[in-house]
Amino acid sequence: MGRLFVVGLGPGDRATMTHGAYAALEAADVICGYTAYVELATALLPHKPTHATGMGGELERCAWAVHEAAAGKDVALVCSGDAGVYGLAGLALELAAKEPSVDVQIIPGVTAALAGAAVLGAPLVNDFCTISLSDYLTPWETIAHRLRCIAEAGIALCLYNPASRHRPDHLRKACDILLEVRDATTACGWVRNAGRAEQQHKVLTLAELRDEPVDMLTTVFVGAPQTTIVNGHLVTPRGYRIDG
Repeated sequence: MGRLFVVGLGPGDRATMTHGAYAALEAADVICGYTAYVELATALLPHKPTHATGMGGELERCAWAVHEAAAGKDVALVCSGDAGVYGLAGLALELAAKEPSVDVQIIPGVTAALAGAAVLGAPLVNDFCTISLSDYLTPWETIAHRLRCIAEAGIALCLYNPASRHRPDHLRKACDILLEVRDATTACGWVRNAGRAEQQHKVLTLAELRDEPVDMLTTVFVGAPQTTIVNGHLVTPRGYRIDG
């Protein structure tokens, strides 16, 4: 019986990777995943055999990983961040259901919302929501509806996949929806390459965020109405009383 480790790599370096994730990579006979994520893993374990596919090859690589595990190999199917947050954990479990001999283990990782929040301060200390602006698998009408609901709910929001070459205006459209309810001065921020050497970040208002150049490597944070900027950091109050 083979094992299928569905591994969240976090941002990708050893410092932000869980011990469990690294142990799974060490134990695996082969590492499988999207090309860029396989490269992150093999930078730490360069002699491991790999199977990599490009963007859009999610079904193929999950099926390959399940097939190899069913044949008796220990396979690490790698994702950036956490495999259960816009990752492949769900698809892997669905495919592996047809192979009862495969032992599937989901290994958690540091998702971009948490890595980015740590850079910006504490924007997610209270209730928050994550929404992906990619309409590759979810229709834009559904995304827009969810944005309106969150705007009304008055909680902090983390936006994944805010823009790409094929949809450069999705962040602008999202901000326009949020601005129907949220104040233009709402504290916001973005982090690009969170937890990596090329990391960049910026704190700004919701009105300013609307015209920011962002990409798929950027995670965007929209504060709650109560979120403030404290010494350059985003802080969403939890409700503690601070005297003095």
